[in-house]
Amino acid sequence: MRFLTTLLILGGLGYGAYWLNNTQPELKHQVIEMINTGTFHTLEARFTANQIMDNKRLALLKDSDHRYNAPSLRFHPYLLMEVKYTTPSYQTEEGIILWDLIDGEMVLDTHTWEKTHGFADCINAGADKYEYKILTTIALNGGKADRQKLMSSLNIESHLFDTWIDRARKKKLIVQHGNDYRIHLHEPIINVRPSTTIADPLVTKSCKHSERIARRYSPAQIKKAAEAAFGTDFAIRSTQDVFLPIYSITVQNPDGSLHTTHWNALNGKRIHHSNLIE
Repeated sequence: MRFLTTLLILGGLGYGAYWLNNTQPELKHQVIEMINTGTFHTLEARFTANQIMDNKRLALLKDSDHRYNAPSLRFHPYLLMEVKYTTPSYQTEEGIILWDLIDGEMVLDTHTWEKTHGFADCINAGADKYEYKILTTIALNGGKADRQKLMSSLNIESHLFDTWIDRARKKKLIVQHGNDYRIHLHEPIINVRPSTTIADPLVTKSCKHSERIARRYSPAQIKKAAEAAFGTDFAIRSTQDVFLPIYSITVQNPDGSLHTTHWNALNGKRIHHSNLIE
């Protein structure tokens, strides 16, 4: 009887794991995170908070009546993806993508921390591969394209083109001015190589006393967007959560009010991020 009960329990656990893996990938990710509470991966800080405070003293402290409070360290969530893709010359290349799980944009270079601009809008709108193709075509044509250029690039029939264009317009991804269509963003950066220039080592950090900022986008959302944006030859080989250490530096003003700024510990530059709570 005990043996039968054990088999039933194991069978139930096995089915539960199968169901979680195949129908609830994000829930599975959360469960794994809960289990793995010992350490996490982070990019290695090159600057200390004190170095930044010394370097930026003239900009942050207006006079001797302003003073620093103790800085704090938090960890900003990213998704690191090992990928493979084809180049315009049809060569297969492999690379790494670092994708921000708060603002929904891809990092292009960890030295400058330059990012794309437009992927978050696409994710929020639920853009599919056809809509990404429209956006990429417009980007390749200098930021605007007429109906003929788009139809020629997409190689589709007129009625399908009208359906796709209308859907992209309803999602506020594109706008029409006269005969031309353009991306509905100021200075979009969407047509990019699917790889982040990254030469910085990953290190492990203890979860104890380490504050990790809650993500706004799930790994499943990012993977879906990347696969839709980068074409049929793009493949994600593996993924892992990675965190960027950021410093919150607070200045106390003479009237007792506080002003907090956030700084990238990897390159020492300020982070202008509307989603970070001051």
